[in-house]
Amino acid sequence: MANSIDTFFDAWGMADDAARATAISSVYAADGTYADPRSDGILTGAEAIAAYVNMFSASAPGWTAKVVKSDDSAGVTRATVAFGGKGPDGQEMVQHGQYFVESDGAQITRMVGFVGTGAPE
Repeated sequence: MANSIDTFFDAWGMADDAARATAISSVYAADGTYADPRSDGILTGAEAIAAYVNMFSASAPGWTAKVVKSDDSAGVTRATVAFGGKGPDGQEMVQHGQYFVESDGAQITRMVGFVGTGAPE
């Protein structure tokens, strides 16, 4: 499962929309879902999910997303992801998110993301 999650987040840093869509389609079930605080509700299917990731890439060119930690419990993978690139001031910055991922064993069926890692402030 980790490889599918890595492939999904590696796609966020791809410069080519078509390559990004192909990568996402290769790891997402046809009726798989995705949601995070910035998505417009629950997105269903690789095409809708790729369109959302395309918007991220267009608004944050050159940024990447890398899984920096993951673990599994009861068939769910928890992944901490570092999003990084140059901010509006030209300085490098990193933002973290945490994702909970379910799969059918081969492809991602459901992913829900949260801003931050849930650590107390």
